[in-house]
Amino acid sequence: MQDSLFPDDDPPAPADPPKPARPPRAKGGTVDSAAPDPVHAEWAQALPPRLRLGTSSWHYPGWAGMVWEGEYAESVLSKQGLAAYARHPLLRTVCLDRNFYRPLTASQYARYAAMVPQDFRFVVKAPSLVTDATVRDEEGRGVQPNPAFLSADIAVREFVQPALEGLGARLGALVFQFSPLPAPMLAQRDETIARIGALLRALPPLQPEAPDGVVAVEVRDPALMCPAFAAMLRDAGATWCLGLHAKMPPIEDQLPMLRALWPGPLVCRWNLNRRHGRYGYEEAKKLYEPFDRLVDPDPETREALARVIAGTTGAGHNAYVTVSNKAEGCAPLTVAALARMLAERKG
Repeated sequence: MQDSLFPDDDPPAPADPPKPARPPRAKGGTVDSAAPDPVHAEWAQALPPRLRLGTSSWHYPGWAGMVWEGEYAESVLSKQGLAAYARHPLLRTVCLDRNFYRPLTASQYARYAAMVPQDFRFVVKAPSLVTDATVRDEEGRGVQPNPAFLSADIAVREFVQPALEGLGARLGALVFQFSPLPAPMLAQRDETIARIGALLRALPPLQPEAPDGVVAVEVRDPALMCPAFAAMLRDAGATWCLGLHAKMPPIEDQLPMLRALWPGPLVCRWNLNRRHGRYGYEEAKKLYEPFDRLVDPDPETREALARVIAGTTGAGHNAYVTVSNKAEGCAPLTVAALARMLAERKG
């Protein structure tokens, strides 16, 4: 697998695509999609059918002229923008981050599913109710142990079953993103890994309701990048989520986890540019808003990710890749840059 992901004669990373011109302000409660860029449509045709690129959520007014035809309030985009988002030729998935904070119902999932084409797939984060070992206050500080941490009953009832019922075949990946674990849990790593494995094995199968469905685990503790964790994932029928975040090693250092699980699908969430450090979300947000241009291009990460995508899809497996605005400054432009890189590799 290593050779397929890292050929020796890769082309250099291409220049970033130009920022589209912003159209006049639009009004009203519905959202019109921006006119398709013919170049984006050309790249979309060249991408592997098993690849689905997308962003983390979609409610950003700064994407006017790229995704929306005109400018809209964030509240309008949150409720009505998904259909316009899904008409962008390069955006074939999206990460439902909001489920991390409060579980969605089956009817809410179904409403989202009705807004997108049949070949669109959702990446959904598990609620923090079962993935955060600590109950946190409004400032994000841990205040006490979470009694629902790793509860299989809650995970199935509040997450897996509603997502399956509401999204059906449009379900792509269920991501259990574990916040940094308390030191005592990391000190008892084998026991903690076994507890996570017990949760994953208790989940119901995603097929046949979601033929492309996969369960992925994302962590924020490098100590969990070990053969025992990979073996647990394989035994549970889950995969490693390539979490690109300053709390984790760079992409190249996470690839041994994927190789240990090969062959299989790719789930990647590019969350935060490494320049901002482990706790840099607010810094990135202030620097990058309104998320309408690439502020900190990271061609090295793009190139490494393109290799992993090419190796995965080239072997006949699905790849779900979502990008945050905090990766480079503007998620749709990062997606476009990745798409261009992949299309040119194929050409």
